[in-house]
Amino acid sequence: MAKKKKNIIAYVSKIPSEAISDIRAYEKQTGERYRIMLIENSARNLKKGQTGASFDGVDIVLSVDFGSDSALQEALAPYQEELCAITSRAESYLNDFIKIIPFVPYLYTPTPESLQWASDKRLMRRHFKVYDSAITPKYTLVKNAEDEELDRIINQVGLPMIVKPTNLAQSLLIHVCHHKEELRQTVKYVLKSIEKTYEEYGRTERPRIIAEQYLEGLQYSIDAYVSARGKVTCCPLVRQKTGHDIGRDDFFGYLQSTPTALSSESVKRAENVAKDGVHALGLRNTTVHVELMRVDNDWKIIEIGARIGGFRSQLHRLSCGINHGMNDVLVRMGKQPVVPRRCRRFAAAMKYYAKEEGEIVSILGVKKIEKLASFHKIEMRKKRGDKSIFAKNGGGAVFVLYLVNDLRSELLADIRRVEATVKVKVIKV
Repeated sequence: MAKKKKNIIAYVSKIPSEAISDIRAYEKQTGERYRIMLIENSARNLKKGQTGASFDGVDIVLSVDFGSDSALQEALAPYQEELCAITSRAESYLNDFIKIIPFVPYLYTPTPESLQWASDKRLMRRHFKVYDSAITPKYTLVKNAEDEELDRIINQVGLPMIVKPTNLAQSLLIHVCHHKEELRQTVKYVLKSIEKTYEEYGRTERPRIIAEQYLEGLQYSIDAYVSARGKVTCCPLVRQKTGHDIGRDDFFGYLQSTPTALSSESVKRAENVAKDGVHALGLRNTTVHVELMRVDNDWKIIEIGARIGGFRSQLHRLSCGINHGMNDVLVRMGKQPVVPRRCRRFAAAMKYYAKEEGEIVSILGVKKIEKLASFHKIEMRKKRGDKSIFAKNGGGAVFVLYLVNDLRSELLADIRRVEATVKVKVIKV
């Protein structure tokens, strides 16, 4: 019997459209050929009224009940000799990935334990503290909004502080609290909203809340690839501005730009802290997204996700020519990812939220920003008549805008033009 070719790349629960194009671009470059598999959770799809994949370019779709070990084993058995890599690109489906790992024993994967530590901010902080307390802010679990509990939290963490769910991404339900009464109201609100938000975003973990030290500094992030032996290969640093940085009472990721203007020495320190965080969690055979805060000359880890960061595939492709999606697959094949030494362009992604909540009555200025020299692409997420809801209340952006330019100064100028041009009008309902 002829030996089967190992050429199936499997994605768990969700596959971004750009992941397919990243693989096809790599095929054209190398002459190699791969098949793309999507492993879906049939129980979740049935609950949501969905009926399978709708992506062009997906070669194999397995619809499986992730709650049944025998169903997973039976579905994957025919492909064991053909699978070459398996990955998960959505943080909300990390538990699905954890369930599948035992049934693909001969692929390069992270350990289930390390993925659990990376998906729960409380467990993550605990491991950072044990490894090196200097790389992480103070934190504690939040149980309720009673006076005794609030006093304990304030005494342990200090004010101001950040209150956030332990298992949500995209800055959902994140609040900053400056005094006890604000903390009380925030905890009550998050406790009231958290179960519904977890359900909406596909989280199956028990909803929990932590409070952590508020850090005054500049926010950055690094995506990196971790080998089977823990070698960490970093992509260029990304500067992040939140809604809070531009005067909003919200922590959505407003603007991400790369490469940064930091010195090589400062970048090296950031990379070393990121590597410490990766090793503290015992991550391997994965891409990681590391969020960092620069406080004076020190670097602290906000959190680490065992996945590609938001908008990173687009940003790193535009600025440095990095095939981030395929690198994520290569590291899970046990191969060396390809990261150029120099970036030749400057790129940014803007996630735009309206200044108020309510019904959107108009979105002005989009046609004008499409004529900017740095314009690359815009993804409209909302339209007139849709609801504008802040990220801290579980809402999404009005649009996502991608910009790229050969000159950093021209990119920054066009970002300013966007800010002056776009107007989203909202009426309260």
